[in-house]
Amino acid sequence: MMHNQFMKRVHLFKRTCWPISFAVFLLLIIGVLFIYSACYISEGQEVQSYYKKQILWAFVGLLSYIFFSLFDYRRFKRIAVWLYAICLVLLVMVLMFGESRYGATRWLMISGVNVQPSELMKIGVLILLARIFSNPSVNMKDLRVFLFSWFLVFIPFALIRMQPDLGTAIILFPVSFVMMFVGGVPLKYLGFIVALAVACVALLLGLLVLPEKMGASEERQTAILNTIGLEDHQKHRILVFLNLDKDPLGSGWNKKQSKIAVGSGGAWGKGYCNGKQNILGFLPRSVAPTDFIYSVIAEEKGFMGSVIVLLLFGTIIGFGMQGAIIARDRMGRLLCAGVVTMLFTHVFVNIAMTVGLMPITGLPLPLLSYGGTFMVVVMSSLGIVQSVFVRSRRSDNFAHSSSKPMGYSGGIRKGIRHV
Repeated sequence: MMHNQFMKRVHLFKRTCWPISFAVFLLLIIGVLFIYSACYISEGQEVQSYYKKQILWAFVGLLSYIFFSLFDYRRFKRIAVWLYAICLVLLVMVLMFGESRYGATRWLMISGVNVQPSELMKIGVLILLARIFSNPSVNMKDLRVFLFSWFLVFIPFALIRMQPDLGTAIILFPVSFVMMFVGGVPLKYLGFIVALAVACVALLLGLLVLPEKMGASEERQTAILNTIGLEDHQKHRILVFLNLDKDPLGSGWNKKQSKIAVGSGGAWGKGYCNGKQNILGFLPRSVAPTDFIYSVIAEEKGFMGSVIVLLLFGTIIGFGMQGAIIARDRMGRLLCAGVVTMLFTHVFVNIAMTVGLMPITGLPLPLLSYGGTFMVVVMSSLGIVQSVFVRSRRSDNFAHSSSKPMGYSGGIRKGIRHV
């Protein structure tokens, strides 16, 4: 019996999407190498050991990747509510007992390991929404379902925002939006959300820029800032994005040095461990191995190295989208769509901020940036995508099997209506 179970697991593992696995493995190696390059000359012993810790977290991530690849993703329906509830409890515990660093309280010590519950919450929200939207008894056209779904998203958003960690909190919105689109929420509801988001961004920029332009006092500007709920450093990041020369030695320093690092890499780069912005400390070593690891890669390996990184991420995202298309049930389709959106948002925002196209948000680059909880969350998410892949290729694994994958019947939304 145990032998049969083992052979079944091996057979499933052979059906994995190998392009995703290959790209993930290469990105893990690149991440460790350039984290070493970003911190090996640092005077702090803790920073110098980042690459060693990253190797450990990469190993843990690989174990999570394999586990969730073999784990039947349909079982998440039974535990989705519990996962969401546990993540909420952890977020509350962070605010009460969390460890503070650099003015933010985001980490919780569990059994001697620092855990960032806001990262875990991404999977919690993703799985819960997939469970709700895959339930055939749920009417996706019902406005109450739409509002309740956003309420479930807003609760963790508010808790993460209080840490404060606005960048991580905002990630929940594009993930939820895409999952609602794939789940069959009416376009008029989604259109309202888009219009509301555009209006909020316009109002925010107006409240940030206009008071200063109109000669309002510092006290008045501070009062407006407190009203809209932005921290002082978040305001400065946005203003620096709009005007790079506003504070080049303060809030604009990291952005300016990152653009110099990326632009000075040329076609082939300055060579491994030879990035001048990093070695000379212009790109702060506290952020080089984390939020600005792409800047280190671009300076040392140039345009070609940057393109290789983008192609590897493109491979993961592209085949992840294929997983959503060929999934034979709505749950698998929603999970793949959510994971792909989460990864794409992280990659897009992180790289855009390093080249000056978006404000600095503090979002790490998946599989490359230093960080334990984020590494395990990303690898677990990709394992879930693999779980959908290996079970989409065997019709006997599904009660609602058909002669060809549902996704090919005319697009994702059309396929959903037939599930």
